[in-house]
Amino acid sequence: MIVQMVRNSNAIVLALAGLLLFVSPQSSLSEEPNLALGQLPSIQIPAANAQFDAKVELGKLLFFDTRLSKDGSVSCASCHVPAAGFSDPRQFSLGVGGKQGGRNAPPIMNAAYNHVQFWDGRAGSLEEQVLGPMQNPIEMASTLDHAVKRLRKVKGYETRFQAVFGHSVSADGIAQAIAAFERTLISTNSPFDRYMAGDKAAMSEAAQRGLALFQGKAKCVLCHNGPNFTDNKFHNIGVPQVGPLKEDLGRYNVTKRDADRGAFKTPSLRSIALTAPYMHTGGFKTLEEVLEFYNKGGEPVTGKDAFMTALNLTDQEKKDLVEFMNNLTGELKNMSLPKLP
Repeated sequence: MIVQMVRNSNAIVLALAGLLLFVSPQSSLSEEPNLALGQLPSIQIPAANAQFDAKVELGKLLFFDTRLSKDGSVSCASCHVPAAGFSDPRQFSLGVGGKQGGRNAPPIMNAAYNHVQFWDGRAGSLEEQVLGPMQNPIEMASTLDHAVKRLRKVKGYETRFQAVFGHSVSADGIAQAIAAFERTLISTNSPFDRYMAGDKAAMSEAAQRGLALFQGKAKCVLCHNGPNFTDNKFHNIGVPQVGPLKEDLGRYNVTKRDADRGAFKTPSLRSIALTAPYMHTGGFKTLEEVLEFYNKGGEPVTGKDAFMTALNLTDQEKKDLVEFMNNLTGELKNMSLPKLP
């Protein structure tokens, strides 16, 4: 019965995906999406930043080190908390001096699979992403020169940089080491993964019904597809603006394309139960609130994607969808705090 439900759901969603390509330029879909769900592939390591244990260990130290910030109060882990799926459990992150950002910090977990980084995709790689918060005046508020000079005074870092890179502490070395560490932050072996591998008892019947809804009536798979449950594209789904920013144009700030106004990157749903609050505004505290938002088709904002329409889900269907998303919680590694030099 479940298998037939999924098969029928796939047919419905494929038809919807074809329609979406023609009626929703806001969706940033330029080709037919791969709607297949499945297990994560191996990480693609860039040729310019080879991955090995000593570099990963150095990156982990740097990730947790507040000395990268101007006043020594904020580290990468301050806003990407391991226990919260390497996201920020606060609605808006706080930087040096208690300055508040305008977006909820996206999870670093599984960011290695992202085509671009940040909610608006302004960074093309993890290496580029690393250097952004360090120099942002409302985040770490430092400069690359300041951070490098500070770390060069730490013998433990000088020794490790010489061993890993063959030279003293540098901004490029900091970026490469932290990016190498971040590529190890993968959420896998979830109940969903075990189910897809053939263990049909790994997910409850409610979760299996939720999977069928995810791929069918609820239309989640239109954007949350592929092994990492994201199309790596940008959408305006009608999220109401809240917080310190009067207006957030999202992807438009990067591309200057009118079609990208109010569009934000589709986040991965892997281990989504750990990464509340949700959306770029952090405006939803629970998965139940997120489903209510989607069920009514989002808010009536300008430029909203055409596929954002009311879903008419029943209370039981909502519960089944939440149960399925809870089954996407996987195992996380590199959670322990390192001893800094």
